[in-house]
Amino acid sequence: MPEVVVVGAGIVGLSTAFHLAGLGVRDVTVVERRHIGAGASGKSGAIIRTHYSNEPETRLALEGLTFFRSFRERVGVDCRFDETGFLVFADPENHEALEANLGIQRSLGIPARIIGPEELRDIDPSVSVEDGAVIGYDPSAGVVDGMAACNAFATALHRLGVRIQLETTVTSIRHTGGRVTGVTTTAGDLDTDRVVIAPGGWAHALLRPLGFDLPMIPATSRIAVFRWPHDRDPRHPVAIDHRNGLWLRPIFGEHTLLGAERGVRREVEAPDHFDETIDQPYVELCREQLARRYPVMRHAVGRGGWTGLVMRSIDSRPIIGPFAGYEGLVGLVGDSGTSFKTAPAVGRALAELVTTGTSEFDITPFHASRFDGGGSWVDPTETSTAASISR
Repeated sequence: MPEVVVVGAGIVGLSTAFHLAGLGVRDVTVVERRHIGAGASGKSGAIIRTHYSNEPETRLALEGLTFFRSFRERVGVDCRFDETGFLVFADPENHEALEANLGIQRSLGIPARIIGPEELRDIDPSVSVEDGAVIGYDPSAGVVDGMAACNAFATALHRLGVRIQLETTVTSIRHTGGRVTGVTTTAGDLDTDRVVIAPGGWAHALLRPLGFDLPMIPATSRIAVFRWPHDRDPRHPVAIDHRNGLWLRPIFGEHTLLGAERGVRREVEAPDHFDETIDQPYVELCREQLARRYPVMRHAVGRGGWTGLVMRSIDSRPIIGPFAGYEGLVGLVGDSGTSFKTAPAVGRALAELVTTGTSEFDITPFHASRFDGGGSWVDPTETSTAASISR
């Protein structure tokens, strides 16, 4: 009988199991329907930045950045963190809102600030701001290899004696008298009184039978990759461009990975049967949006892409914490694809919750109860015009 069952071997589930082991819980079983990183994690942009429009998410992201920067020392295997810096482009009318958000980050010790076009040219000469965008900059942000991080956690878990059961689907969470008693899987039952769920786009199948019909939908997140033309400067920070509905990062040395998701989000009715490819109209949309901010990239060569599946909450914020009425059940759902960067903090919080009932992190704002009465999370200084620009 495992002490804890973790559902999902994405970055959050793996981080949770790692932190459970760090708290002395060795009898942990991670159950995954396919393979390590098979859901959103293996297809994530894996951007490690702290830019948020509220303090709770910023704190989680800062803990994530700190963890990823010292990943090898903590986990024992490298995740290939690269400090690229981070740029954000906002509408001129959102100048005060952007400054307020950067102020939140500075209050926590993050070196984020507004910069002008002249300084921008020193950071990335390929960028154009002829549209008058306001520019925020944080030199401390970066990227990791998403699958390297997932595989590193898995390697560490094997070393720590944590079991990872692949190609096994959890079909239900068993309970008696308001207490979790185990899970039913396609390979049989696992008895336990503590369950952590991080199931990504498959959350409804586990939660609806328990009476939770949370305001979230499975949706696709599409990514395209372009090879740089010869005259693209090699300096390439991570960026979120709210004006053009774009997020991007460097990858593979001389490539840009990006998502241009404004207006093209696709809801998925059957998570088991979504298309993992991208189509030519999406490639053309990405090239067009990319060239607006980086004119040199109009000659970029498409080098492929993929589609991942995320569970998107109605306010694009994650739902983290215990599930009322079921003692021993905690998890993260509805994260909208934003949780790679926060996974070290979220995994630690879930491990603490399931073992002690409390966490060092204040995750109260992320509770599902925020939706009671039809409410949702809205930040007054939000600068994004597309909630899906979230990596």
